[in-house]
Amino acid sequence: MRREIAVFAFGMLTMSVLMPGVSHAAEVKVFCTQALRTSLLELAPRFEKASGHKVVLEVAPSGALMKRIAAGESPDLIIANADNIDGLIKDGKVKGTRTDIARAQVGISIKAGLPKPDISTPDAVRRTLLDAKAVAYSAGGLSGNAFENVLAKLGIAEQVKAKAKNGSPAAGFVARGEADIAVQQISELIPVEGAQLVGALPPELDQVTQFSMGVLSDAKSPDIGDALLGYLRTPEAQSVMKAKGLTPG
Repeated sequence: MRREIAVFAFGMLTMSVLMPGVSHAAEVKVFCTQALRTSLLELAPRFEKASGHKVVLEVAPSGALMKRIAAGESPDLIIANADNIDGLIKDGKVKGTRTDIARAQVGISIKAGLPKPDISTPDAVRRTLLDAKAVAYSAGGLSGNAFENVLAKLGIAEQVKAKAKNGSPAAGFVARGEADIAVQQISELIPVEGAQLVGALPPELDQVTQFSMGVLSDAKSPDIGDALLGYLRTPEAQSVMKAKGLTPG
């Protein structure tokens, strides 16, 4: 039901904008977690064209976005991991209920053109990580925390951290030849030129993150925020997210 209401809101806003004299162009400010960056970079211009409104997109890790909101910043719409959205709802900073948008898996990339290592089982992943001279990941981010959980489960946290390259995008390190393996959410790995995706971690190690969104209670443009939220749940938007390495929903 939430999806149908959101899509209807987007349709109604678009109709009002296209009718002269009914609506004025405005800005809608969006805080977006890194995993949805490439999707929003493609979808925001489409929304702008359809609605006549300007999307001001600010991308950062979910944790950094939460700190900015806690410090008093207020976007119109926020896209972050589901737990953080739930927390904002509990604190009264996001209105209504959360709207799930996509799920992201953690995967592995290597330099383009090299043979792909075996990552089909936990033991294979363990061997691949131990054999690598350097492993890149985004420490402190959602994918970084998930990867460190994997390392602890495999019993190789100290060995891998000792040869880690930390930063985002992690695949940039393998593209430049500074690391053999990059680990991050797949949607953040696949856009990096010079790197190739090996695949997702095996099911026994898979770390799936649910990303959700919500309109802020004190949003300056709440109606446009609602409309953008609705647009991001349309089949068109979900098709883009799927192409960017995410699982819609």
